[in-house]
Amino acid sequence: MTENHVSGMEASAVSVLKRAVELDNSGRFQESLVCYQEGIQLLLDVLKALKDDSKRGHYREKIKGYMDRAEQIKSHVNQMKEDGKYHEQIKISEDATGYSYEVLFKPYISSALSEIWVEDPYIRHTHQLYNFLRFCEMLLKSCGKVKTIHLLTSQDEGDNTQQNSALSELRDSLGGHGVTLDVQYSSTIHDREIRFDNGWIIKIGRGLDYFKKPKGRFSIGYCDYDLRLCHETSVDIFHTKHTKTL
Repeated sequence: MTENHVSGMEASAVSVLKRAVELDNSGRFQESLVCYQEGIQLLLDVLKALKDDSKRGHYREKIKGYMDRAEQIKSHVNQMKEDGKYHEQIKISEDATGYSYEVLFKPYISSALSEIWVEDPYIRHTHQLYNFLRFCEMLLKSCGKVKTIHLLTSQDEGDNTQQNSALSELRDSLGGHGVTLDVQYSSTIHDREIRFDNGWIIKIGRGLDYFKKPKGRFSIGYCDYDLRLCHETSVDIFHTKHTKTL
């Protein structure tokens, strides 16, 4: 392994662990845990490539410190889950970027996840239907064991032909990936909530539609949601040992 490659891994580790500490200090424990684990793995890779004993000793100490903190967070999170007291809040500010569905949901997706309930009254218009499609794609990429996605939304009050057609096409497409899409409609729905059957509940003030409209089809952020500007909104995350269906 070249020296440049090692220094590149080292820079990546520093960046990820800096983010882990920031999230840790903000009380966003589950997210920080993911970053700690990723950063520790990068440092272990650096350690394997180092020949200098003094540097190796320095890295071993660093790794031990981060591993100890990650274990403390894991215990703390598990205890809060056990007590039914887990609550975390993320504030997305106006025009913020870096909040794609992958970034927001990945810390709460585990290999045990197989069923998801989405309650969102606004999966009706073209951009909202695309948001839901992106969310489904994220689930397929992040977890290979998803079997069922339930959507509870409201019907378009005008012409609901496009809504029905889009969701029908998505149902067929997901079926090709071994995933069942169950769509239900309600005229009284107003809450926005996403539940995972591994116990996590994510409530977003604006539901899945927290992105601003891009300036054009060839402007930055049109394809990559990490680069898309956001509306101001709050995200509340809870954990329950007994996930109720909607």
